Amino acid sequence: MPGTGGAVRMPRWLPRAMVLALALYACFQLGNWAFHQLIGLLINVLISFFLALAVEPAVGRMSARGMRRGLATFIVFFAVFLVTAGFIVLLGSMLAGQIVDMVEHFPKYLDSVISWVNQNFHTDLSRVEVQDSLLHSDWLQKYVQNSASGVLDVSTTVLGGLFRLLTIFLFSFYFAADGPRLRRTVCSMLPPSRQAEVLRAWELAVDKTGGYLYSRGLMALISGVAHYVLLQILGVPYAPVLAVWVGLVSQFIPTIGTYLAGALPMLIAFTVDPWYAVWVLGFVVIYQQFENYMLQPKLTAKTVDIHPAVAFGSVIAGTALMGAVGALIAIPAVATLQAFLGAYVKRYDVMDDPRVHGRRERVGDSALVRVRRALRRDRAE
Repeated sequence: MPGTGGAVRMPRWLPRAMVLALALYACFQLGNWAFHQLIGLLINVLISFFLALAVEPAVGRMSARGMRRGLATFIVFFAVFLVTAGFIVLLGSMLAGQIVDMVEHFPKYLDSVISWVNQNFHTDLSRVEVQDSLLHSDWLQKYVQNSASGVLDVSTTVLGGLFRLLTIFLFSFYFAADGPRLRRTVCSMLPPSRQAEVLRAWELAVDKTGGYLYSRGLMALISGVAHYVLLQILGVPYAPVLAVWVGLVSQFIPTIGTYLAGALPMLIAFTVDPWYAVWVLGFVVIYQQFENYMLQPKLTAKTVDIHPAVAFGSVIAGTALMGAVGALIAIPAVATLQAFLGAYVKRYDVMDDPRVHGRRERVGDSALVRVRRALRRDRAE
């Protein structure tokens, strides 16, 4: 120490502090690495939880009538699986049939396009020359090579998607079948005052998620029937499958679902008559406006009562955080949070003021009114 002639010694607490800081940094890095490794599993668990909330009303009704909860959950999921598999099979058969028809009639389509080009641009093209130029083009050969090399990647992606669907199905089945046990486990770790809040939030999540799916399913049914009538009038093939496609995709894929849903009927209608595609496009646009301003506010007023701007912002935020999964669960999650916070936010009576109704009282106008009143009193005297 200074003044004593001794050597400068390290404080006793400094080595322990350095070791503790290094240990905390190592734990942080380990937790960060584990979180990034398990982010896919956490998203699957979140999807499973919301799927279990969606089927909870049906499972609860069947369980209340004396059926075992596991069996009731299995019946509900099996029904969902049958409907989904049937829709995929019908849609796949329709697409396969349309692809075969387009391949068979491709020479006819090519001849009509070439004749139109020759008439309007005064060229002298033939189908044989166009086919030879396409078959011997460099971009076609590169495309075939890239497609052949990407078969393994596509197979890996498909297997990964199937494994993810199986994981979501198993977690959602366990969440729905053991819902009461899961609630008891969560409540056992909380004091009684907090248990009531957790159970209330749980019931709100069930109501809002089920209400969201109910309203979307009802709007999908109305949209499918409306588009089926149009496609049937126009004589477009596979009208029932296309109507189901439009109803489901337009309602359960936020923001861009309408445009994705309308693309396939337009393509099939174009193969019948190009003008039919224009009619389908116009009907899709008009029906979307009717749904946004007339149908959707009435159906979602009691189930998912949130402002359209809040719903749109929640979809954008969910997409930015978790992609397509976040876009799907954003609206019921925000509706649940809004309903839960609304029960604890204190509200007051709004004062009767013109500015509340969007009317501003100008200072100059009020002064002019007072002057006129004073002149009238002077004249009366």
